Amino acid sequence: MRELLTGNYAIAEAVRLAKAQLISAYPITPQTPIYEKLSEMEAQGTLPGIMVRVESEHSAMAMCISASLTGARVFTATSSQGLALMHEMLHYASGNRVPVVMGCVNRVLAVPWSFGSDQTDTLAQRDTGWMQFYCEDNQEAFDTVIQAYKISEIVMLPSMVIIDAFFSSHFIEPMEVPDQVAVDRFLPKAALPERFDIENPTFVSNVVTTGSQFMPFRKRGFDDMENAKTVIKKVDKEFEEHFGRRYGMVEAVQTEDAQLVLVTSGSMTSTARVAVDSLRNKGLKIGLLKIKTFRPFPSGEIKSALQGVAKVAVVDRNISLGNEGIFCQELKSSLYNSDIRPPVYGFIAGLDGLDVSPDTLEGIAMEVMGKDEPNDLPVWIGGS
Repeated sequence: MRELLTGNYAIAEAVRLAKAQLISAYPITPQTPIYEKLSEMEAQGTLPGIMVRVESEHSAMAMCISASLTGARVFTATSSQGLALMHEMLHYASGNRVPVVMGCVNRVLAVPWSFGSDQTDTLAQRDTGWMQFYCEDNQEAFDTVIQAYKISEIVMLPSMVIIDAFFSSHFIEPMEVPDQVAVDRFLPKAALPERFDIENPTFVSNVVTTGSQFMPFRKRGFDDMENAKTVIKKVDKEFEEHFGRRYGMVEAVQTEDAQLVLVTSGSMTSTARVAVDSLRNKGLKIGLLKIKTFRPFPSGEIKSALQGVAKVAVVDRNISLGNEGIFCQELKSSLYNSDIRPPVYGFIAGLDGLDVSPDTLEGIAMEVMGKDEPNDLPVWIGGS
C-alpha cells in the first residue's frame, strides 16, 4: 500500500509491523515523533507491544537490554545528547549480545547547542559493537528496520538504523508499506534465548579477572561482527525476493568507467545522484558510491567499486576533530593495504543541516578534477 510518511513515522510503522514487544524511549528532538507515534499506536490498540516511559535515555537502553535478555523483541530511539548519555549502556548491549534495534536520528552534539543534521553523534559510537546502517530516504529507513531485526536476531548483536535530522525525519515521502501478513512471512516471531531461569539462576554481565578471560569474549564479538557481512547480504537478498527492493552494504552508481567517484552516505546521496547525472550530461565521467553499512565496515565492497578509479572525493557530514571526516578516514584505512590506492580527497559539508545542493557537489567534483593531489587536511565547504 502506498502511504505518505515522514522518516520518523516510517520507522514507527516498521516497528509496529515487526511486532516489537517492548518499546522503551525518552523523547529528544528530532526523534520525538517516533516515540509519539508509537505512543499513539499503543493508545489506539494497534501496537502489538507495550510502551515503557523512562526518565532518561540511559534508562531506556537499560530497559531494552533487560527485556531482550528475557527473550523479548525490543526497540528504542534517540538522537544527539540522548545517544551520548546512552554510551555506557551501548557497550552493555553488545557485550550481552542482545539484538536491540534502535532508530537514531542524526543531530549535532553540543556545544554550540543546535538541532540540525550531523552524523557525529552515531559515528562517535562506532566502537561500541553495534551494527550501523545509514539510510538515504524514508523507504530505506522503513525497510532497514525490518531487515535489522532479522539480522540482529541471527548475529545476536544490536543495530542502529540511522536517518538524517529533518531531511529525512520530518520530510514526507510516498512509500510502499506492506501488510502484516507480508512482513510476517519475511520476519518470523522472535525466538531469542531466555537468559533468566528461576530454577537455574546464572550471572549476567559477570566479572572476569584476567585478560585471558576477557580477550576471548572480544575476539568472538569481533569475529561475529565480521561474519555479519554475510548475514546482511543474505537478508538483503531475501528482502528483495519478498518486497522487490534491495540496498546492499554499498551502492555503486556509474563507477565502472569513472575518473572520479563521489562518496556519500545518508540523505546527501539523493542530492549526489542529481549532481552525477548533471556532470555525466556535461561529458564528465563521474560516479557515486553510497556507503550504507558502516559497521561492519564494507571494505571488500568498497575496493570492488573503486577498481580502476583515478580519484575519490569523500563528502562527510561529520568531523573527527584532530583528524578529518570519519567516512573518509575509514575508507582510506580500508584501501591502505590493497593495490587499489586512488588519491582520496576529503570534504566536510552540511554540518548542522547546512544545505548541500547539487551545485555544491558539482563544484566539489570540478575542484578535485583540477587538482594534482589531495590536501593534508579536509576542505570545508560552506559556513564562515
